[in-house]
Amino acid sequence: MSRNLRTEAADHLFDAVLTLETREECYRFFEDVCTVNELQALSQRFEVARMLRESRTYMDIADKTGASTATISRVNRSLNYGHDGYDMVLKRLADSEQIQ
Repeated sequence: MSRNLRTEAADHLFDAVLTLETREECYRFFEDVCTVNELQALSQRFEVARMLRESRTYMDIADKTGASTATISRVNRSLNYGHDGYDMVLKRLADSEQIQ
């Protein structure tokens, strides 16, 4: 994570997110914190990451999510050269689905 992102304010935000226990709590919190467009953009990026990890094509991803190829490319760059955040969460989700 870049140094300028590691702030006390970011720590407070992440600590708040870590207190959320249900999907409904997440909706309530993020609807207050984010604009509709910001939440849609975050959701779209996560869906793009999930689909890239499923080896879907850029065109398929663009058709299904409405994401631009520039956005898909940025997410792909994060998957390949980022901090492994997407992969960490995608693995945890996959592991939890196997248990249920």
